[in-house]
Amino acid sequence: MRLTIFFFGHLNLQAINDNDIHNIVLSYLIHNCYKESVESFIACTGTKQPVDYLEDMDKRKRIFHFALEGNALKAIELTEQLAQDILENNKDLQFDLLSLHFVELVCSRKCTEALEFAQTKLSPFGKEHKYMEKLEDFMALLAYKEPEKSPMFHLLSLEYRQQVADSLNRAILAHLSLPSYTAMEKLIQQATVVRQCLSQEAGKDGPPPFSLKDFLKS
Repeated sequence: MRLTIFFFGHLNLQAINDNDIHNIVLSYLIHNCYKESVESFIACTGTKQPVDYLEDMDKRKRIFHFALEGNALKAIELTEQLAQDILENNKDLQFDLLSLHFVELVCSRKCTEALEFAQTKLSPFGKEHKYMEKLEDFMALLAYKEPEKSPMFHLLSLEYRQQVADSLNRAILAHLSLPSYTAMEKLIQQATVVRQCLSQEAGKDGPPPFSLKDFLKS
């Protein structure tokens, strides 16, 4: 309760109106590619947004779902069609997407194909130390008849695919000059900072007021 009072007490309340709330909801819908919901929401509320917010949403949605389903090669193909330089300039993301395909091969018990894929596509990353530990974990999956029961089972999980898909979606949004994080995520991040300030600066003046519009514009 104290955090809530402190948090909202430092908001510029005059800056909060229906339009701000609409923008928070809309940023969430756009970020997650809910195109029909976006169009319905705009029609119902009269909210106006630049046309470029809706451009390429269908492509982003397809890419996100392919990555989430583990069809990484298709996600890579569509990403390169939309913005080839994303993967060329982001080796971490490229590695994670290729690892998703490796995992799918392992889960399908296509061990020979998985090994060949690792040798041709993943092994070049081994030249950089930061990828070595993860590469070792992926290769260790081949040693188990039931990799989902191995110590590296998390690499086969939906949560891992979700993490990679989210990273890819954020990278595409940034490429399109759209916010990589929703307004709600930014507000939650600010609330976390306020909580830390309350813990560290108890009895002292808290952080300066901030405006909700600052988050919606960033």
